[in-house]
Amino acid sequence: MSIGAPGTLARMGVLALLWGSGFLWIKLALTGLAPVQVTVVRCALGAAVLLVLSRFAGQRLPRGRRIWGRLLVAAFFCNALPFALFGIGELTVDSGIAGVMNATTPLWSLLIGVGIGTERRITAIRVGGLVLGFAGILLIFAPWQKSGLLGWGTLALLGAGVSYAIAFAYMGRKLVGEGGPIAISAAQLLTATGLSALALPFDAAPAGPLNITALIAVVVLGIFGTGVTFYLNYRLIADEGATSAATVGYLLPVVSVALGALVLGEELGPRVLAGMAVVLIGVALTRYVRSSASKSISSPSCQPSPSVSRS
Repeated sequence: MSIGAPGTLARMGVLALLWGSGFLWIKLALTGLAPVQVTVVRCALGAAVLLVLSRFAGQRLPRGRRIWGRLLVAAFFCNALPFALFGIGELTVDSGIAGVMNATTPLWSLLIGVGIGTERRITAIRVGGLVLGFAGILLIFAPWQKSGLLGWGTLALLGAGVSYAIAFAYMGRKLVGEGGPIAISAAQLLTATGLSALALPFDAAPAGPLNITALIAVVVLGIFGTGVTFYLNYRLIADEGATSAATVGYLLPVVSVALGALVLGEELGPRVLAGMAVVLIGVALTRYVRSSASKSISSPSCQPSPSVSRS
């Protein structure tokens, strides 16, 4: 089925809405919960959804210390650490900008791939995209201006993108093809729940008292923004191919920016909007390869998907 088919476009739209809204739900959850608290609940609820879906799919949790040891590494870099860093970042940075920073993961993935020697498809176009992408980041945060957005929150968001990139490189080698993908992801989120819970004593104080908005937001984030989105992404790749799933990644910043402006009243000046456009163009260029058979994608869920090599 082609990307232009109505059914495919509908799936992509729903997936982009659920994933892109995650940054809004994080922002709302932080009104009554601390970043690590949000991470623990999100991972636990996401794992619960995937455990149910894996049972219906006839997939069992993996067995053996080797696979669980690999899941420990993946859960840390792919879920526990970046989820917490996005929470920390959104304490001071708008949700729309957080969505754009999530989209920088392919930039870090390319750098890591070059550094460890796994990325050999280096072209002038991809290098240009890398330079352009980081130029867009600088344009967004404008560290040369007193009113620039550079700070600890910014560094946390960038750190989350780096963490995802490390996870993609590791999972592409160690986890892809290991058992049923839904069950593997459920196990990964269970592991991430335990890792995140260990950090609870060191968590920052919530921005405010626990409230119904924060509770609803974290439940929606865990069930729909984490658990359900993985399954939808898995089905999209299985039914339509990796190209359709990769395209969704470019829609997430648009969704996060739009929801931030409409729901939270976040204001974005011309410089920030221009920077966002530059980042997305740069990311698109870094993912340009001549072979139409390439199936490399990067998705915010950071879950292993069938027949997909994480760049």
